[in-house]
Amino acid sequence: MIESLPNRLLSSGRNTPRWIVFLIDTGIVAFALLLAYLLRFNFTLPAVEIDSLRHVVPLVLGTRMLCFAVFRTHAGIVRYTSTRDAIRVSLALMAGSAFFTVSNLASYYFQGVYLVPFSIIILEYIISAFLMTGGRIAVKILFSEIRVPSRQKTDVIIYGAGEAGVIAKRAIDRDAGTKYRVKAFVDDDARKAGKRLEGILIYDARSQLETLLRENDVRHLIIAIQNIDPGRKKDLIESCLHFNTKVLNVPPVNSWINGELSFKQIKKINIEDLLGRERIQLDVERVRGQLAGKKILITGAAGSIGSEIVRQVIPFHPAALYMLDIAESPLYELEVEVGDLNKLCHVEAVIGDVRNAERMRNVFTTFRPDIVFHAAAYKHVPMMENNPSESILTNVLGTKVVADLAHEFSLSRFVMISTDKAVNPTNVMGATKRIAEIYIQSINKRSSCNYITTRFGNVLGSNGSVIPLFRKQIEARKPVTVTDPQVTRYFMTIPEACQLVLEAGAMSDGGEIYIFDMGKPVRIDDLARKMIKLSGLVLGRDIQIVYTGLRPGEKLYEELLANEENTLPTHHQKILIAQVKPYDFEHIAGEIKELIGLFDTQNNAAIVSKMKEIVPEFKSQNSVYEKLDGLEQPQPGAGVRAP
Repeated sequence: MIESLPNRLLSSGRNTPRWIVFLIDTGIVAFALLLAYLLRFNFTLPAVEIDSLRHVVPLVLGTRMLCFAVFRTHAGIVRYTSTRDAIRVSLALMAGSAFFTVSNLASYYFQGVYLVPFSIIILEYIISAFLMTGGRIAVKILFSEIRVPSRQKTDVIIYGAGEAGVIAKRAIDRDAGTKYRVKAFVDDDARKAGKRLEGILIYDARSQLETLLRENDVRHLIIAIQNIDPGRKKDLIESCLHFNTKVLNVPPVNSWINGELSFKQIKKINIEDLLGRERIQLDVERVRGQLAGKKILITGAAGSIGSEIVRQVIPFHPAALYMLDIAESPLYELEVEVGDLNKLCHVEAVIGDVRNAERMRNVFTTFRPDIVFHAAAYKHVPMMENNPSESILTNVLGTKVVADLAHEFSLSRFVMISTDKAVNPTNVMGATKRIAEIYIQSINKRSSCNYITTRFGNVLGSNGSVIPLFRKQIEARKPVTVTDPQVTRYFMTIPEACQLVLEAGAMSDGGEIYIFDMGKPVRIDDLARKMIKLSGLVLGRDIQIVYTGLRPGEKLYEELLANEENTLPTHHQKILIAQVKPYDFEHIAGEIKELIGLFDTQNNAAIVSKMKEIVPEFKSQNSVYEKLDGLEQPQPGAGVRAP
């Protein structure tokens, strides 16, 4: 079967040579000039006008060709004609017409005659502009239709009928017009409904979006509004998930390449967007007053929270920032990242173990920090459940070492990152963090340093959290593992958590345990289902959810306050102060000394038993530990390893 000429041209992948485009444009001008004369003289040219064509045609064609060469109207690829190409054509034609006008006036002044009638100049310009730009657009549409017929294009809807929406549409037309077709604009401003933008009808997003999604096979909704309310964004995503429509997001303007949006920059939304939480409003001046010009030490700096604190501290112009961690490779990667971005302060990466008192003393002696953000900790519940001795060494001893040095060197502030798992702990990790909280609270009473504890729940996307795990399982098309269909957790984003840490650290007078407004708890099962939908997979067909059961030490529901605790408000609506019972420093220091002393025995049973003495509310859900009241001593291999 003989292949059609258009298809042969398309399949060849070659562009029309520029000289052919140049000749076609010249031919269009010649045709426009002839048509202008015919229209001007009602299709009957007087003999005198026919005679004048001998000098008019060379003048017009020569001038137009020169302008085409100067403005390079033939340089663009016709089938990808853009607004810039149309502007080049218009400028070339206007320049030529301006030359004709000046020449006419000069000729009339010196010779009393016009070279080209003004009516011909106007008509020729209009016809040439229409045919040159219209022809290019027609070729572009024809090319697009032949390559991918309209019936095969994917419909998309753009949310936001403003400047960003127009830019998004043009990016789609330019970069992905052969695959996608903008079906409609939607906007929350009902006054725009019924109008058209770039030829596309605008609908009311609040009343008509679901109808559009229901009645059309819309593959993507592109959110083009830059500062959309998080709650509204969550509602849009929920609606689209119901109709299996993927949601894409136009990135911030400052991330556009050379100030121009590319379709490839339009990304999928993140699961974090489903939280629908309002943006944190920092008291910037208060935080700057605490951090500017200070020397700051961040332990656990290579971790999820520690690294984000590093990023957020730098803009406040500290005198120096010391990033301490025992993990060499992640710390190196952070050092490279910060080195590329930071031009504001001295930043130094320090390899060190918070459990090593001599190493930490050397760090304090050498750098003399003013403020410490203590984020170093072991945090994985199941792993710490099987390794209590290591858990107390890092989470308890490590915290004590750094806190004691903060007192000895008279630092101004010590901010510890804690967790909601320290509340009525049911696992070793949570109990160790609660012991660390108690020590920080008690040492504050005898020190000039202000000791602050910040307590919050899970952070989305942190190392080892459920989100990266689900994402890996979905990408590998493996079953998504959820412990229990009813398990719930509090979530906030890493930047949000770190912003609140900085705010709490700046407002504190010392000794407080700050808890953060975590919003509503989220069912992990719902989270998994939404992530599967966001990935474009169908649950039960493309991927499965498998329930594995709660692991040792895990709660079904997390808590932010213990039973006997209440809260006090602060000036920040998302930060509250937990009212906790006081502890005597000498007593708790002695208890911790005994606890740490058990490390040498490697007797996990004795360690957990001692932790229960210090934290009576610690009720282990681990079947191996739940009967530890001096009655049983589990042996290695009985479910709890003793390495």
